Amino acid sequence: MTGSQQQPTVVVGVDGSVAALYAALWAVDEAVSRDIPLRLVHALDGEKLGPDAAARCRDDADCAIRHVITAVQATDQPVKVEADVAEGPATAILIQASREAAMVCLGAVGSNHFQPGRIGSTAGAVALSAHCPVAIVRRHNRPTRPHAGWIVAAVDESPDDGVVLKTAVDEALLREAPLRLIRCWKPGCGDSATTAEGDRRIRAELDRRLTRWRRRYPDLQTEVVAVRGGISGYLAEHAAELQQIVVGARGAGQLREVVGPTGNVALRDSDCVVLAVDHQHL
Repeated sequence: MTGSQQQPTVVVGVDGSVAALYAALWAVDEAVSRDIPLRLVHALDGEKLGPDAAARCRDDADCAIRHVITAVQATDQPVKVEADVAEGPATAILIQASREAAMVCLGAVGSNHFQPGRIGSTAGAVALSAHCPVAIVRRHNRPTRPHAGWIVAAVDESPDDGVVLKTAVDEALLREAPLRLIRCWKPGCGDSATTAEGDRRIRAELDRRLTRWRRRYPDLQTEVVAVRGGISGYLAEHAAELQQIVVGARGAGQLREVVGPTGNVALRDSDCVVLAVDHQHL
C-alpha cells in the first residue's frame, strides 16, 4: 500500500501498536483544521530479513494501516487519508518525512515496547530532531466536552518561546481548551519575600506575553504560573489536569526532561500529549 505526498500533510507513524492508533485519532483534528491530508507512514526495516519474512512484514504493515484507516473513517471527520510503507529505520524515515510535514504525530510507545507509561526511543529521537512540530500521544486524548484539560505552554526565554506560545494558543482554540502559560525557575537562597518577588516578576512578564492574544481572542481562558523547580516536578503535580504541554525543541533542556525518565514517571498515568516545536518551524 503506497501513496504520494502532493502537499503538506499531518504525518502519523503507524506500526500496529495501540499507541499509534491513538496518535492517528488525535491527529485527525490537526489535519482537518489545516485542510490537509492525514498521511500514515509505516517504516519497514527489513534489511536483515529474508524474502519470506520481508513479505510477511509488508503484509503486516498493510494490515496495520488498513486498521488505522478504518478507525479514522469511523470518526466521520472530513479528512483525506494517504498511506506509505517506506523501507528503512523508523526514526530516519519519520525525520525525513518531517521535512515536508505540517506536524508529525507518534504514539508514545511502539509495538516493540512493553511499558505503556513511557516514551519510547523512536518518539523521543524524532521529537528532538524533526523539522516540524512533533506530537507524542499516550492514548486517545479527544475530549468529549470543552475545557476538559489545560493546554500548557512552557516558556524558558529560549528562541523557541514565540512559536511555543503561538502553537499553544492555536491548540487551545482548536480544542476549545483553556491556556496556561508557565515558566520554571529555581529560587536562590533568598528569603521568602525575595522568592515571592521573583514569582511576581515572572507572572507579570508572562501576562505581558499574553496581552495581544487576550485582545485577539477575548473568550480564550488564560492564566499564568511561575513554577518553582523543574518542569518534571510541575508535570508530576499537575498531569491529571493537563491535556497537552507545548515545549520548545531547542531550549534549555525542557524537552529532554519531558521525554526522559523523570518526565515519563510524571506523565505515566496521564493522557497529556507532548507537543515539541522549534522556532525554525516558522
